[in-house]
Amino acid sequence: MNWLKRLLIGRPLENEALKDEKYSVFWGLPILSSDAISSVAYATEEILWVLVPAIGLFAFKPLIGICWAIIGLLAILTFSYRQTIQAYPGGGGAYTIAMDNLGPYAGVAAGAALAIDYTLTVAVSISSGVFNIASAFPVLLDYRVWLAIGILLLIFIGNLRGVRESAKLFGFPAYAFMFAMITMIIVGVFKVKVLGFIPRIPENIPEIGAEPLTIFLILKAFSSGCAALTGVEAVSNAVPNFKEPSPKRANMVLLLLSLIVLILFGGISYLANLYHVAPLAHNSVLSQISAQVFGGHNFFYYFTQIFTMIILAMAANTAYAGFPMLISLMARDGYAPRQLSTRGNRLNYSNGILILTLIAGLLIVVFEASVSHLIGLYAVGVFISFTLSQAGMFVRWLRTKEKGWQYKAAINGLGALVTFIAVFVIGNTKFFMGAWIVVIVIPVLMFFFLRIKRHYLAVSLQLRLQPEELEAIDLSKDVYRNHVIVPIESINKSSIRALRYAKTISNNVVAFNVATNAENERRIRERWQKLHTGIPLIIKYSPYRKVIEPLLEFIESYEEHNYRKGDMITVILSQFAVKTWWQIFLHNQSRLFIERNLLTHKHIVVATMPLQLKKDNEVINKYTTVNKLAQEVDNHNKSRVEGDSQNPEKTDPPK
Repeated sequence: MNWLKRLLIGRPLENEALKDEKYSVFWGLPILSSDAISSVAYATEEILWVLVPAIGLFAFKPLIGICWAIIGLLAILTFSYRQTIQAYPGGGGAYTIAMDNLGPYAGVAAGAALAIDYTLTVAVSISSGVFNIASAFPVLLDYRVWLAIGILLLIFIGNLRGVRESAKLFGFPAYAFMFAMITMIIVGVFKVKVLGFIPRIPENIPEIGAEPLTIFLILKAFSSGCAALTGVEAVSNAVPNFKEPSPKRANMVLLLLSLIVLILFGGISYLANLYHVAPLAHNSVLSQISAQVFGGHNFFYYFTQIFTMIILAMAANTAYAGFPMLISLMARDGYAPRQLSTRGNRLNYSNGILILTLIAGLLIVVFEASVSHLIGLYAVGVFISFTLSQAGMFVRWLRTKEKGWQYKAAINGLGALVTFIAVFVIGNTKFFMGAWIVVIVIPVLMFFFLRIKRHYLAVSLQLRLQPEELEAIDLSKDVYRNHVIVPIESINKSSIRALRYAKTISNNVVAFNVATNAENERRIRERWQKLHTGIPLIIKYSPYRKVIEPLLEFIESYEEHNYRKGDMITVILSQFAVKTWWQIFLHNQSRLFIERNLLTHKHIVVATMPLQLKKDNEVINKYTTVNKLAQEVDNHNKSRVEGDSQNPEKTDPPK
């Protein structure tokens, strides 16, 4: 398996190589902005899904106004997060800011919201990418779940290879997508405004809608279009991943990201208005625009669709850059398992990458890679983190009163107010579309994060040595008796090895066996008498064939009658190690149950004596060879005896 791991993710990297595993602006832009950039591929479509069925042809007039409102919100977030990057260059984004300025509950809430958003980013982006390519090749619609899982595994392996290699692997498609979109926007506008092309109105757009244009309808469309803003926070979360000076490079990437989203989102929405494109269940808005702009399903159309699919799938890479960093910071602070704070062989947070892949894969399978089913859960979490982040920065400026704090507080205060309104709008309009799930999951995650923190705190308090305790300890005077119990299932090489080791650590050794029937008890007594161990054997008969319970009862009874203050009891469990992973399941794992029960006792030490087994083929071949040789010797002796009986004159005289 090591050769396969080396082939897929490469050789391990030394700690000193970490400085080379950093983003430049050129490679950091496609990795950390792919989520926000790719969102423009479906944000306009989500707005039209709300407006077109409701008001028909009139849907395209409010479309542009809603887009300008979303672009305005983007500008506010850009200025706000530029200040965040300067104030918190250590990364963590909303989690770090809320934890530092609003307290642990707000910090954990921001962390939970971001974790959910990153997971949904992976599921939604990949599902949307598969839908776009299936629009060009409809035969793939029936296989969208398998395609989505395949893309997810490719991104997973790519990120396991490390920051630098994943940037080079996933960077080119992002730039190709930007080129395709800008080309489509320029050609599309030129075709209508200069050449006088008149787009046809699709038959699926009703002339008169079924509903009036109300403020609620506009807010609902606005909340759907806010999907274009997801991913903006990723840059502030991953500042440490940039080369030095990291804050300067991160701010440059954030500015470029916002500019690109402005051009692409505004341009695609303007094209949708010019060409009167309506959403279809089997054909994306972007696919319809591309077909009309480039005059059918030609090279430029397929180029656009292929790289749209790729960038939508690669948008998941933004989450792979942000989620492991976020969860590692939470783990460092004790709110997540500590294993998530350690770097893997390629100097990335591989445990976080694995968890993100598993959860996102589960979402893809459960929701059948359907964007319309997943989109209702989307954007709620990220806008909650937006609000907490801006509110935290606002409180920071009020507390520190740094130079220019009034200006900075005004920007973050406005950002907090606007994003809070957006949370309220998105939560209300999408509550019954699936947002209620996120509203429930965030408190549940907060509960588990806080319980983890409580556990780590309790462990720390119990393990901590006070200075006076440290000075009072004198190991040279701490002498105690060690009582050793060796449970044996049968008398074999493994149990003999455990008994030999027991005699090296104590003179107080006892062997214990559980007999499930009279024949087993008789056999083990006979074999034990042939040994010269000097160790007493205690056999407990178990009429109900239970093994672990009688052993635990004996150990507890032994502890009660033989233990004195300061003594220790060591239980040595013999265990043989097999060569391949699947053979583990062929043997009982009673040792694990015994260990789990004995670890609750304060003065009991559990030790494992391993015996490494050889490969099956090696052993079988060896014994087959020995048996063949023995058979040949037997046959030779037998033929010799028969020959001597037939020729008695050749028989040697008795000595």
